[in-house]
Amino acid sequence: MNLLDIYQNKVLDAVLIAWLLAQVLKIPTEYLRSRRWLWAMFFAAGGMPSSHTALMVSGTLAVGLYYGFDQPLFGIAVAATMIIAHDAAGVRRQAGKHAERINLLFDELLHGHMWSEDELKEVIGHTPLEVIGGIILGLLVAIVQWMVWR
Repeated sequence: MNLLDIYQNKVLDAVLIAWLLAQVLKIPTEYLRSRRWLWAMFFAAGGMPSSHTALMVSGTLAVGLYYGFDQPLFGIAVAATMIIAHDAAGVRRQAGKHAERINLLFDELLHGHMWSEDELKEVIGHTPLEVIGGIILGLLVAIVQWMVWR
C-alpha cells in the first residue's frame, strides 16, 4: 500500500472532505449566532453543523454509492452512523448541559473567589438542528463527490 492507494479511497476522501467542510462552516455559523468571530470553532466538538454526523453520513452514503446499497458493509455503516448521530445529540449534549450546571454551581459556591481548576467543557454535544445540518452536509458531500468522481 502506498500513498496513491489512499488517494484512490473514495470513501476516505468523502469523510475527510465532509469533516473539513463541517469544521470550516462552524466559524461563520458561530458568527451568525453570536456576532463574534471565534476561529477556535474549527477545533470545537460542538457547533453547527455536526462534523461527526457529516463525516459518518458522507462515508455511509459513499459506501452505498461506490460499493452498493445491498452490501453488508453499507448496513454496518448505517448502524454506526445512527449511533454516532444519536450520541452527538443525546449523550454528548447532556454531558455539556451537566458541565454548564456544574460550572454555575462552582461560581455560586465560590462567590467570586479564584478557582484554579479549568472549567468543565460545556459545548461538547449538538442540538438536533446541528445534527440535521451534519446529515445534510454529509449527503451533499457524498453525492457531489460521486457525481464528479465515479
